Amino acid sequence: MAKFYITTTLPYVNDRPHIGHVLEFIQADVIARYHRQLGDEVIFNVGTDEHGIKVYRKAIEQNKDPQKFVDEYSQYFKNLKEQFNLSFTNFIRTTDPDHIKATQEFWNLSKANGDIYKKNYKIKYCVGCELEKTDSELEDGKCPIHPNLKIEEIEEENYFFNFSKYQKELLNLYKTRPDFVLPENKLNEIKKFVEAGLNDFSVSRLKSKMPWGVPVPDDPEHVMYVWFDALVNYISTLGWPKDKSKFGDFWPGVQIAGKDNLRQQSAIWQAMLLSAGLPPSKQILIHGFITNTGQKISKSSGNAIDPIGIVEKYGIDPVRYYLLREIPSDEDGDFSIEKLEARHNGDLANNLGNLVSRITKLIETSLGGQLDLQKNSIEDKISRKISEIEERYRKEIEKFRLHEALAAIWDLLSFANAYIDDRKPWADSVSDHLLETLATSLVLILKGTELLEPFLPDTAEKIYEIFGCDKNSGTIGYIQIKDHKPLFPRLK
Repeated sequence: MAKFYITTTLPYVNDRPHIGHVLEFIQADVIARYHRQLGDEVIFNVGTDEHGIKVYRKAIEQNKDPQKFVDEYSQYFKNLKEQFNLSFTNFIRTTDPDHIKATQEFWNLSKANGDIYKKNYKIKYCVGCELEKTDSELEDGKCPIHPNLKIEEIEEENYFFNFSKYQKELLNLYKTRPDFVLPENKLNEIKKFVEAGLNDFSVSRLKSKMPWGVPVPDDPEHVMYVWFDALVNYISTLGWPKDKSKFGDFWPGVQIAGKDNLRQQSAIWQAMLLSAGLPPSKQILIHGFITNTGQKISKSSGNAIDPIGIVEKYGIDPVRYYLLREIPSDEDGDFSIEKLEARHNGDLANNLGNLVSRITKLIETSLGGQLDLQKNSIEDKISRKISEIEERYRKEIEKFRLHEALAAIWDLLSFANAYIDDRKPWADSVSDHLLETLATSLVLILKGTELLEPFLPDTAEKIYEIFGCDKNSGTIGYIQIKDHKPLFPRLK
C-alpha cells in the first residue's frame, strides 16, 4: 500500500476560522479522500499556529493567559472536522510539547550546519503577515495584504538563518521538478524571487519584548521567530525526529497553501529542510484568495465571512460544492450567497438530484424497485464516454484544478440526463430496451457518484443508500431502491 501525506498550513489562532481557512481545509480533504479511494494509506494534517506577536497581543488585549487563549481558539479550528465533514487524521498545535522539542532539534541541526548566527538589524515589519517587508513590497507605506495595519520598525540583536546560502540549490530544485509548485505561474513567481537574490532573515525575537514563543536552545534571552517554529510542524506531526520509521514512510509530503504563503512554503521551508539535511517537500499546491465584493477576506480587514452560519443554513455538501466548484483552485474567486443558491438549485437540485430521482421512480414503477446490473451490458460508446470523463477528471485533480474535476463529473451527469431524455424510458413497457436504458443510466449515476465521493462524501453515501448497493463490495450488481427523501430540495 502506497503512503500519501498532505498538510494544510496552520492558521493563526488570533480569531475564529473564516471562509478562507475552510476552503483550504476542504481542498486538502478532497485530495486526501481521493488518495484513499486509490487505496493509499493517507495522513492528512491540519492544526493551529499558536505563537508569535499577533497571538500574544490578542491574548493580552483580552486579558487572558496566552496558553489559555490559544487553548480556546484552537478548538474552534478543530471543530471544523465535524462542521465540514473533514477527514484529517492529525491535528497539531505548535504549543504541543513534542512539536516544541522537534523545533529545537531542527534549530540545533541548522546551527550545527553553520546556518544560524547572531547579528544586529533594523527592519520594517508587518504584524499581519509576521514577515519583514522591503520598501518595494509596500504600497504607500503599507502592506498590500494588511493595509489597515501599521508597518512597525524593529531594531534589535537576533539570530539569523543563512537563507542566501541556498539560492542555487533552490533554483536547481525548481528546474529539476517542474511540477514542484502548482499552478505553473506560481512556480515562475518563486523562481523570479529566488533569482533576484536572497536575504538572510531573522529567526528569533528578544524574550523581553515578545515572550510568547519556543525557547531558543541554550539562549534564555531569545524565543524563535514564529515562522521558523510553525514550519517544522509539517514533519513534527509525523513523529520527527523520534519516529524515524513513520517519518521515512510518509515524508516528503504534499503541502497546500494560500498564495500569500508562496515564499514561506516553497523557498524558506525548503531552504530550512536543506539546512537540516532533510528531503524537500514533494509538492506545493498554491490556491488563491476568496474575495468579498472584490476584496481579500481577512480577519484584520473586518470583512470575514462566518462559515459556520452558512453551513448551518445551507448544509455541508452544498457549501463544499460551492467552494470547490465556484472558487477556482488555482485562482482568486468571489464569494456570493446568490451564486451559492444558484449552484444549489441548478447543479445540485436540478441536475444531480433530479437525475437520481427520475431513475429511482422509473425503477420503482417499471421493475418494482429492483434491477440486476450484472444481467445487463452497456454500449461500447457509453463505456468510452465514461473512460474519457474519468481520465479528464483524474488529470484535473493531479493538476490541482479541483473545480475542473467537478466540471467533468457534471458533464457526465448531464450526459446521463441527455441519454435518458433521448431514450424516453417512461414510454416503454418492460422490454430489453427499457432494461438497457435503466441499467446504463444507473451505471452512469454510480460512476458519477464514485467520482463525486471525495468532494461530497455525504451525498455519495446517500446515493449508494438509495440504490441499496454496497460501494465496498468491489462490483455493484443488484439494486434495491430504498425509501428516500430528495437529495437537494430546491431553495425558495
